[in-house]
Amino acid sequence: MTALATDRPVPRWADRAAHLVSLVVLPAGLWRIALAAGASMGFSDADTAGLPGAQSLAIVALSLVSEGVALLTLGLVKPWGERFPRWIPRLAGRRIPPEPVVVVAGAGAIALQLIVAFAFRTPGVPGLDFSSPAWEVLFYACYAPLALWAPLTAAVTISYGRRRLG
Repeated sequence: MTALATDRPVPRWADRAAHLVSLVVLPAGLWRIALAAGASMGFSDADTAGLPGAQSLAIVALSLVSEGVALLTLGLVKPWGERFPRWIPRLAGRRIPPEPVVVVAGAGAIALQLIVAFAFRTPGVPGLDFSSPAWEVLFYACYAPLALWAPLTAAVTISYGRRRLG
């Protein structure tokens, strides 16, 4: 069986950037899941250990939704982002209109940039006290890659728009 191809070739850099998106989101998600599972993650505040069930579920859900949204970026470089899958009645195999895809992906990139700008507006995170500097370094090492999510998504979206609209 041969792999399906996109209508127009995807630039190599765009394909790599789309794959990288899910990897820059992963460390923060793993951090949150460890916290939800009961690990202290170096917080000196005893309140963070053993989060209530609903709060833990919300943290895990945030991690899963974030990774799922990040994986949707692959649709901008894969055939399933250009044609409806065969299992969708009446739309199977039809071309996906590129305009709404570009608008939604572009709006997503802008929203992500606003979220990151708000989250990283000041150095340090108020109210977070770590038991050692090593835990704080690990925290920032897990969350810093999120700053790349918006620019990577924007670049892949522009590439998609140029290929599909141009």
